[in-house]
Amino acid sequence: MNPSLSIYDNLGGDKAIRQLVEAFYPKVKANPLLGPLFPEDIEPVMEKQYMFLSQFFGGPSLYSDAYGHPMMRARHLPFPVTRERAEAWLACMSEALEEIGIETELKDFVIQRLSGPAFHFVNTP
Repeated sequence: MNPSLSIYDNLGGDKAIRQLVEAFYPKVKANPLLGPLFPEDIEPVMEKQYMFLSQFFGGPSLYSDAYGHPMMRARHLPFPVTRERAEAWLACMSEALEEIGIETELKDFVIQRLSGPAFHFVNTP
């Protein structure tokens, strides 16, 4: 991991974020805690996630350019997000990072960076 580069660049830029999203969502859909929260047609969700993660990790501001400020907590309020679901989401992301070959140090850093928002979205006991 190169600390002088953004997470986006450390991961491998556009191509790697696409790979990550494509590896991540089958895990989410298969997860009994997470799968029921997502629509049958997952493609629009995947595209938004790709745009958001690109921006969140220091790449181009794709999400904001298309949809305005992310306001992710507000966007997740309609869904019952529990601590267990946040943990499951992070576990799926960790598995996806491993699947696409991200080194352990960078994977752990990414999961740490995503943990704050994941637990901030919790809105149901």
